[in-house]
Amino acid sequence: EIAGVLNLRGRIVTVVDMRARLGLPKADDGKLPMAVGVDQRGESYGLLIDQIGEVLRLPDDGREDNPVNLDPRMAKLAGGVHRLDGQLMVVLDIDRVLELVPDAKAA
Repeated sequence: EIAGVLNLRGRIVTVVDMRARLGLPKADDGKLPMAVGVDQRGESYGLLIDQIGEVLRLPDDGREDNPVNLDPRMAKLAGGVHRLDGQLMVVLDIDRVLELVPDAKAA
């Protein structure tokens, strides 16, 4: 899940492959991934993603709990969902995304 490190303006940034983190297969469309920067607890990270759609500012009171039928790969990293024009937008919980230590129960 750790794709490597980047030197971003003199700071070493850990890069997380979000496809691997979500248990998805590698992209085979030939497009290069892009990195989104995240600062968490004083550390910088880059999240490798396929693309960015719209940037939305949504109210916290519009967020709902994860539906019971949400894909388990997504549910383990999701912090809820927003309903948008007949679609669900999954909200990633950055704390969960960056919890890269394997679950002790899984060992």
